[in-house]
Order: sequence, then C-alpha cells, then structure tokens
Amino acid sequence: MEELLRIEGIYKSFDAKVSLMGRLQGAPVKVYAVDDASFTIHRGETLGIIGESGCGKSTTAKIILKLLDVDQGKIFFNGKEVTRSSGGALADYRRAVQIVFQDPYEYLHPNMNVLDTIAEPLVINKLVHSREEKEKIVMAILEQVGLLPAHSYLYRYPHEMSGGQRQRIAIARALVMEPQLLVADEPTSMLDVSVRAGILNLLKAAGKSRGMSIMFITHDIMT
Repeated sequence: MEELLRIEGIYKSFDAKVSLMGRLQGAPVKVYAVDDASFTIHRGETLGIIGESGCGKSTTAKIILKLLDVDQGKIFFNGKEVTRSSGGALADYRRAVQIVFQDPYEYLHPNMNVLDTIAEPLVINKLVHSREEKEKIVMAILEQVGLLPAHSYLYRYPHEMSGGQRQRIAIARALVMEPQLLVADEPTSMLDVSVRAGILNLLKAAGKSRGMSIMFITHDIMT
C-alpha cells in the first residue's frame, strides 16, 4: 500500500505548574504528552489509536493537523516533510487533512446555519463563486452523510438538531474539502449507543468510497 502519512519519533511537552518548593525538590518542570511516537498511515487505510484519557491521543491529532508544533521528530505527508511547513505549503496540507472533533455542539457555531457551516471552508479557500454553487455542493454532501431530504437541513441551526445529526454535519464539513486524511477524534463518545453504529458506518463508507485514510482516536476498545 502507498504511504500517505509517516510520523517519526515525535515528542511534545508542556510546562508543568510547579511550586518553588517543588522545583527545589526536583519536581519535573515539563510534562511529556507525546513521547517518541512513530507510526505510518497508508492511503485508504484506517488506523486506530486507543488509550485512556490524558495519554496524548488528542495532542497527537493536533500535531498532525499542525495546530501544535513538535519539540522533536518529523512528519511526512505524501513523501514530503511537513514538520515545519508554512505559507502556501501549510495551506495545501491543511486542506488535505481534516478533523472531526468529539463534541459537535461545541464545534459548530450556534449562530451559523448548516449551509454556511459546511460551506465556510469552501468560501475561505475560494472554491465556490456563487450561492447556487454553494447550495448545490452542500446538498450533495448532506445526501452523502445521510441527512435527507437535504434541502430541509440547509437553514437549520445546531440547537435544532440531535447529537447524531450534528455529528453528521461535522463530518460533512470535513468531507466537503475532499481530504486525503480524516482525523476522527473520539467522534462517537458524546453520542447515544444507538447512534454510534450509524456514525461508524458512515465513516467507514466515506473512507472506502473516497480512498480516504482515517486516523480513528478512541478510549473505547469496543468501538
């Protein structure tokens, strides 16, 4: 299989809150959230990352998304190093790597309707040029994530939808950019058990139909 993402020996630390007495007693002033992590994700592959809360799963996701810089280590994407990329190279990388967060209610802007929420990355990247084009693309992606009839969701707001529907909107917002890699950070942990299977099947089908790689983060081994 063709390699898409390769992580080599990444470290990420944060300053610890240590009292003067603690410093004098030799308490560590840094806490390592990620300590020498290395893995590879191939094109079209789903990689699961599992661990208890606080073990560095989400920090690893933020490093991959370039929301955090590493202390040490390297990140390669499509064979090119992107560890310290900036400018246009960073913009291209961020378009190719998207995320679905744990809590869609916190992630979705309460004052933006579904149309504007999903279309926002398209508008920012100047990929749509008219309202008609925007509506057409958004309705197509709504159908793909199982929100039917699509037109009935365009002008709804987050508070008008269930948790499962909000998470499908979050997935649609990520998929609309046609990413090569989707980072799913605990995407079902805030949902009722009855809804989780539908979201997991949606992610699986999206990965298969698009040849998209998925990094699936969870603390639940059954998931």
